[in-house]
Amino acid sequence: MLAQILCDPVDHGGLMVSLVAGEGCAAHPWLHSAELNAGTTATGNIADLVHMFSLLHGTAPGLIETVARENVWAGADAFLREACAGFVLERAYLADVIASAGPTPSTPGDSGTVSAILAQRQSLDTIARSERFGCAIGAAVALLLDWQPLRATIDGAAERLGLAVPATRLPDDETCRALLAALPERPRLDRTLAFGARQLLAHHSGLLDYLSIRADARGCAV
Repeated sequence: MLAQILCDPVDHGGLMVSLVAGEGCAAHPWLHSAELNAGTTATGNIADLVHMFSLLHGTAPGLIETVARENVWAGADAFLREACAGFVLERAYLADVIASAGPTPSTPGDSGTVSAILAQRQSLDTIARSERFGCAIGAAVALLLDWQPLRATIDGAAERLGLAVPATRLPDDETCRALLAALPERPRLDRTLAFGARQLLAHHSGLLDYLSIRADARGCAV
């Protein structure tokens, strides 16, 4: 029985999907809150969200492009090309939503916001350049999977703002699972994939925490 367990391949795709579902945007209460998705404060709060996530991911080269440029495994080349092309369209969509939602709402204690998010971006760039096999791929796949619930909230805002919602061209769950299943086995690959993924997810979760705090600060200032 032990020999069978040791020989069974690890389901990296299943592990990654479970990790993102449990620790990513979909599990964060702010993403599903009424303050962000309905009511009089929703437009200002969604403007804050799209501006901040655009600071993190809205300019190239971002995490996906850096992972593609530094990639050392040819088996991921086509996947990363598709992801890079898809993110070009996501950035254009973010720009459209930003233009319709308006500027970031004035928030008490706002002075350090941009520098804090740019520091997050620098941290993601370090992850994308990691020499530990699987770390950068784990972060890239986590971004693609975690973008889905974030995109759903942005889509709802776009509809309220009267914008057309474009179809995403990013690799889907099945494509991500296929890539992870094809990875060459390396020692502790599951750990390096999870490490890269958790770094990305922690930045997303931390940014959503920050957005919630900013919304509370605006409410107290009224």
